[in-house]
Amino acid sequence: MRDLFFGQGITHTILLLAFVIGIGIYLSRFKVKGVSIGSTWILITGIVVSHFGLRADPELISFVKEFGLILFVFSIGLQVGPGFFHSLKSGGLKMNFLALVNVLLAAAVTWCLAALSGVDLKTMVGVMSGAVTNTPGLGAAQQSIIEVASAGGMDPVEASRTASELGSAYAVTYPFGVIGVILVLLLCKGLFRIDAPKELAELESREGRGAHARRVYLGVRNPAIFGKSIYEILQGFSGEMVVSRIMRGEDEIIFATSDTVLHEGDKVLVVTSLDEADKVRDLFGEELPMHLEDWDKKDHHYVTRRLVVTKSSLTGKKLKDLHIRAAYQVNVTRVVRSGVELVARPDLYIQMGDALIVIGAEENIKRVAEEVGNSNDALAKPNLVPIFLGIVVGILFGSIPFRFPGIPQAIKLGMAGGPLIIAILLGHFGPKHKITTYTTMSANLMVREIGISLFLAAVGIGAGENFVSSIVNGGYWWILYGALITMVPVFLTFVIARFLFRLNFYQVCGLIAGSCCNPPALAFAQSMYGSDYTSVNYATVYPLSMFLRVLVAQLLILISFA
Repeated sequence: MRDLFFGQGITHTILLLAFVIGIGIYLSRFKVKGVSIGSTWILITGIVVSHFGLRADPELISFVKEFGLILFVFSIGLQVGPGFFHSLKSGGLKMNFLALVNVLLAAAVTWCLAALSGVDLKTMVGVMSGAVTNTPGLGAAQQSIIEVASAGGMDPVEASRTASELGSAYAVTYPFGVIGVILVLLLCKGLFRIDAPKELAELESREGRGAHARRVYLGVRNPAIFGKSIYEILQGFSGEMVVSRIMRGEDEIIFATSDTVLHEGDKVLVVTSLDEADKVRDLFGEELPMHLEDWDKKDHHYVTRRLVVTKSSLTGKKLKDLHIRAAYQVNVTRVVRSGVELVARPDLYIQMGDALIVIGAEENIKRVAEEVGNSNDALAKPNLVPIFLGIVVGILFGSIPFRFPGIPQAIKLGMAGGPLIIAILLGHFGPKHKITTYTTMSANLMVREIGISLFLAAVGIGAGENFVSSIVNGGYWWILYGALITMVPVFLTFVIARFLFRLNFYQVCGLIAGSCCNPPALAFAQSMYGSDYTSVNYATVYPLSMFLRVLVAQLLILISFA
């Protein structure tokens, strides 16, 4: 029993991790004035129990930390994959520019603190790595010191001592690096009096309930389309559009087919992308102040249903290959994938788990339901093969070294960046290549929460042993410097993003968490403010931010030898 509670074996490690996670999650329920730091309590609990002598095998803890992080970022990547490239195209350049600003501000604060305090810049790089929660940056900095020493630029013994000091500085500043970002988000929310529910409502309104598709009610006023069939109109339109129903006169509702001819004065219900709503409006001539209820109360023959694709054999097929309109007289207006609504383009590849929003006669919709499956039981079993093979590819991709002239150490995306990118690509391109990546939202959330909980518990247990002693022996200055490196750039980036670039609060939360490579901050924003909007922005900036954090750490080490 002594080994079970105070040893360092596998059973003890599992027991300790479970205890830390359980207590941390329990503490996260408590709020002060409606505010909680959420799963960060797991990190704090890990530090406390480790400080009081409950330790675990360092290699096991390192494995749990990396594996937990992989699970977390991979689940995020699968979730945001379907909408990632749309967000990258519409706002990715702006987001990544702001991420670059955040990274450079952190480097500037680090250099200034080293110059003003007299602390060796190399040690300050360790402080910065912990302050921005960037383990790959620490590893790259330590390796750069060793390589400089091997080239004769530094005594090997001194190089080893310096590299070890970087690790100590990193361990001391890392916990506040996690908490500091969360504190800045809370500070900015209160300081600038941000109404989170109002921000969410505005974002949902602007994004069409978080989707890429929206309904538009139009009047046929453009003489160029009078007397033309819907097929002819679609042939001449370069964007995304589905004509759902037509209202002729006051009461007649017409089911739209390719052969339906439009007349002057017709009212048309169209589903299109948010970006192309203006083009559609110009094509038909006029947008009408109508609502869906205006159609439904007059439309007694047709109903709208949500059908789920549960036949894996349909993965990778184009929507037009199902011939739903021609064979069943049913229109597919939208496809919902991972919570993202897409316009039902004929060439859209579908996959298992997609939800088809259809309209047609009840009997015809039942026939379509049989065609696509529409069985919730079929979705209960997760598709684990693409997930684990995706992690394999992600780790391999993250291990590829990228070399640049003048940089002694190759740069890698690491255990987090590689799996995240591969998960995004799987989520977006998987259906096209007949790869089923569907997991239910609850399953995705379970994997995500398990991952971040394991990660935080491992970090806390690993940092707790030397945490207090490092502070007592002068490390409190490292904590102060780390707090400045964490909070000053984040605060300035928040102000720039919010007031210069006019970003929504949820967009800024994702930007900050991603550019700081800080998964706990993302988890906090999602749980505290009840929205997954932050995930898309997090994934948009994370790969470049990870790359820049590693590059900047190495550049500062080289500068310290100049």
